[in-house]
Amino acid sequence: MLLLPATMFHLLLVAHSGPARLLGPPPYLPGPEVLWSPQTLLLWLAWLGLQAALYLLPARKVAEGQELKDKSRLRYPINGFQALVLTALLVGLAVSAGLPLGALPEMLLPLAFAATLTAFIFSLLLYLKALVAPASALAPGGNSGNPIYDFFLGRELNPRIWSFDFKYFCELRPGLIGWVLINLALLMQEAELRGSPSLAMWLVNGFQLLYVGDALWHEEAVLTTMDITHDGFGFMLAFGDLAWVPFTYSLQAQFLLHHPQPLGLPMASVICLINAVGYYIFRGANSQKNTFRKNPSDPRVAGLETIPTATGRQLLVSGWWGMVRHPNYLGDLIMALAWSLPCGVSHLLPYFYVLYFTALLVHREARDEQQCLRKYGLAWREYCRRVPYRILPYVY
Repeated sequence: MLLLPATMFHLLLVAHSGPARLLGPPPYLPGPEVLWSPQTLLLWLAWLGLQAALYLLPARKVAEGQELKDKSRLRYPINGFQALVLTALLVGLAVSAGLPLGALPEMLLPLAFAATLTAFIFSLLLYLKALVAPASALAPGGNSGNPIYDFFLGRELNPRIWSFDFKYFCELRPGLIGWVLINLALLMQEAELRGSPSLAMWLVNGFQLLYVGDALWHEEAVLTTMDITHDGFGFMLAFGDLAWVPFTYSLQAQFLLHHPQPLGLPMASVICLINAVGYYIFRGANSQKNTFRKNPSDPRVAGLETIPTATGRQLLVSGWWGMVRHPNYLGDLIMALAWSLPCGVSHLLPYFYVLYFTALLVHREARDEQQCLRKYGLAWREYCRRVPYRILPYVY
């Protein structure tokens, strides 16, 4: 809870510095007058309020989540992509009316501080709410009896007020849309400083907008992920969704604003190909899994080989899921590399995301394996025997 915010602020500071050393000390330690700004806090709360209002708009579809302990199913609005489009329209109107979006990069430090402060206060309120929640509403892992651990991991699985689901809202809305908005602001500031955005900046913005747009277009798929079905909503997800994602995932664009990198068309074409391969694997694997979960008789997946389990469900053992046990993670990591390559190879800093994301996915994969072994038993052992590699074929 202390190291993650410290890492985020370190990255923000060194991205602006001349040496831009990932492992070196920051150029300076910001004082309270740099971090704290009532106007910035109001701006951050207005952003959360806007996204909450867009969440409450009529959705193109309302989906049911997984079955809970009490055999009920929660309902979720599927309108994340709609929120992205409406946000883009509102930002476009504001910029045409004179909003200086290019000034946003100068506010990243106080905005990150406001987001961190919000995450701590929000997590405390969630913890207190969970104290009066029924046992059936609690998450499997965040109820150890250790208040610090439970505060971090989250006690309640699906904290809600009426139909507003806090975890589902935070998972994809304020952070992901905020990430691409920060990227756009960095691109506009580069255009103001240098006359036009660089090719490297265009690539980073384009790749990451595709990723965010894809996540929001396939928003319903998040309802079967570990974050929603297993993890409680505490500081880990609140800080990650609200602060870590927008302010560290935009690191490549931050780096390029202060350290422009030459990029020719041949190299740019290679990088685009790498991103396309990663996206093809990522989307293909996720779509195959989601189609099979919805309807195993669907012609697109009906011919795939499966392993029956004691739960009545089946495990895919061919197609993408016969290649490695987590092909979607492989696609994710290939895309992460493509996002960093436009920044050149002279600095390690832009590759922080690749290093961090590799550690995150390896850890998540280990948690997935433990959970699947408990759930599917011998069938999972057979699947692991048939598909021995976890993420990277013939390596890991």
